[in-house]
Amino acid sequence: MSDGKVEVVRAGALTTVQDLGRFGHAALGVPRSGALDQPAHRLANRLVGNPADAATLETTLTGVAVRATRPVTVAVTGAPAPVHVDGRPAAWGSPVHLPAGAVLGVGAATFGLRCYLAFSGGIALSPVLGSRSTDLLSGLGPAPLKDGDILPLGEPAGAGAPRHHLTLFDGPPRELVLPVLLGPRDDWFTAAAVRTLAAGRFSVSPHSNRIALRLDGPALERAVDGELPSEGMVLGAVQVPPDGRPVLFLADSPTTGGYPVIGVVPEARLSAAAQAPPGLPVRFTPLRNRRPAGRAVSP
Repeated sequence: MSDGKVEVVRAGALTTVQDLGRFGHAALGVPRSGALDQPAHRLANRLVGNPADAATLETTLTGVAVRATRPVTVAVTGAPAPVHVDGRPAAWGSPVHLPAGAVLGVGAATFGLRCYLAFSGGIALSPVLGSRSTDLLSGLGPAPLKDGDILPLGEPAGAGAPRHHLTLFDGPPRELVLPVLLGPRDDWFTAAAVRTLAAGRFSVSPHSNRIALRLDGPALERAVDGELPSEGMVLGAVQVPPDGRPVLFLADSPTTGGYPVIGVVPEARLSAAAQAPPGLPVRFTPLRNRRPAGRAVSP
């Protein structure tokens, strides 16, 4: 095991340790967790020669600053942001050599919300239920980072990619477009509510977090009064609480819930949701599931 370490010089608004997630424990009420923008996490690891499941740092909006005790290769992906080594500009989206004792600074996101910082060897904290991810809902995994925290580094696996091969952003998005497969509880809503979901003018609420993307905008009208017994929730579920405003479940979301789910956003589209800042317009494009028509059942 490497004796290299990383010191957190500036933790930023919210920086957490994340990997691919904590699988197979939903029956215990444990969320999946893991990097919200999985393509960005995977790319950062590939650039420094890590396997995809190595732990990275996920920053939120204001970036992070760290110092390593050994020479290490680093890469910053996700939301575009200024990168510096000891105050000198460095590359975003490419491998960067960080000398021992030098400070790597990741500034505020230019657009988007979350950056991913990978180190050759990965963050080598002990896994909890098979993952090193911070889970804000259950409290499993390492706590969100604070200034002065020390993180162990693993042994580098090999050389990384010479440069990135994937463009995650072409420019600031004007809106977030989310396909949504209707069901399983779309029959709990009026036909007007489904039309509102497709044509409504929603925007990302500042109350969004790793648990859910909360939306401001028109309320979706119920066709059925009352509430459901708690049932299983999946990643990407669009749940509608009593105020009628949709909530899109992300990686730290609960595994059960009692509010009806009008639809589910495919997992491949959730990385875009992870990078959606407050105020960004949101548009849903409903897709009809090929299943027999359901019938609303009063609780």
